[in-house]
Amino acid sequence: MTGRERKDCFLHKSNVFRTEIGIFDLSVVSLDLCLSAIPLVFLDKANFTTVIFILSKGSKKKTTYKVAIMGYIGAHGVAALHRYKYSGVDHSYLAKYVLQPFWSRCVNFFPLWMPPNMITLMGFMFLVTSALLGYIYSPQLDSPPPRWVNFVHGLLLFLYQTFDAVDGKQARRTNSSSPLGELFDHGCDALACAFEGLAFASTAMCGRNAFCFWVISAVPFYCATWEHFFTNTLILPAINGPTEGLMLIYVGHFFTAIVGSEWWAQHFGKCIPFLSWVPIINEVPMYKAVLFLMIVFAVIPTVSFNVYNVHKVVQARKGNLLLALAMLYPFIVLLGGVLIWDYLSPIDLIGNYPHLVVVGTGLAFGFLVGRMILAHLCDEPKGLKTNMCMSLFYLPFAIANALTARLNDGVPLVDEFWVLLGYCIYTASLYMHFATTVIHEITSALGIYCFRITRKEA
Repeated sequence: MTGRERKDCFLHKSNVFRTEIGIFDLSVVSLDLCLSAIPLVFLDKANFTTVIFILSKGSKKKTTYKVAIMGYIGAHGVAALHRYKYSGVDHSYLAKYVLQPFWSRCVNFFPLWMPPNMITLMGFMFLVTSALLGYIYSPQLDSPPPRWVNFVHGLLLFLYQTFDAVDGKQARRTNSSSPLGELFDHGCDALACAFEGLAFASTAMCGRNAFCFWVISAVPFYCATWEHFFTNTLILPAINGPTEGLMLIYVGHFFTAIVGSEWWAQHFGKCIPFLSWVPIINEVPMYKAVLFLMIVFAVIPTVSFNVYNVHKVVQARKGNLLLALAMLYPFIVLLGGVLIWDYLSPIDLIGNYPHLVVVGTGLAFGFLVGRMILAHLCDEPKGLKTNMCMSLFYLPFAIANALTARLNDGVPLVDEFWVLLGYCIYTASLYMHFATTVIHEITSALGIYCFRITRKEA
């Protein structure tokens, strides 16, 4: 940076200046710099640059400050991370009067040296274990697992819910709350939709409908994240998925451990005789009836609530609702792309490989949600983020390969199993790159660790 550039920058009292290394935003932290302060040293380290400011007129005072110059987070994002404060409201009576007191006692069992993100990760691994157990005993999710497996599914989901609630309390208890904690927590929750969907599909013997159970958990989760992005407050209604929803599911697991998974394959009217008069669903399998009831009484009201809240905020700010709705397009394209691929595939893609389809799509979903959460934390402009669409790039290839089977007597150019495996590898690699890079950038910017409570040296 030349002397003339420095002079022009500070004479105009700009908070942003440009160098050959990158664009630096001085509003990241509160710097008490006079107009004569000049950046003396730029020390490039990883994706961050330490800028050392020394006041003129013989002063020996100096201020160091880190900014991002590449990757997922820019200088403006670093500034927003320093300013960010979490805001959330939970209107659940069950959580307020029953579960919150229980969780407040549970947090005391965790030592003060244990970081909140470690608790979050442990809770997430419970669901990974649950899904793996379901795969071992029911690879295609259409055969009944042993009853003890159903009990373990319920227990692991209960532990996940408990750990997911306790991590925030541990963060406040150890004074280690940070934007990274919110991203880590909600990022694991997004992936949990896929793994718990597979666990429940194992209990209820859903077969290819396992994908549908993942969808009805992913849709409200995505819309809640979308609402949070616009309202800046995570609003949980009186009856919500993270509380009452999860409780109903693990109660269902425990109930199935008593009656057996075969119960879910019976007709609704036979399973619940006093409701056999209900039209439409009385002659369908129990798990399909539950799927229908969850869509009507849980998913649709929740999504409507999310859209209504976003509409109010956009209208108050005199914004464009269509631009807000555009952020839903990547998720819609993801669902549509997978369903088109399954329809065109010469094999029963979801029926034969439900775990691969749900996990691969769940990772793509996790990337979409993670990018939206990061955009919220970094106070990025509202609207569609084109970089969210990176998780969709594989689907055109997969659909085109399935189309070749229609033109070649049912034989695709590449075997569908390998295409599906490639889809999982692609989405897993993309998500891991995103997660590790963002964790590194946030910890470097805020001077914290991901799995340690102590702060980094300045």
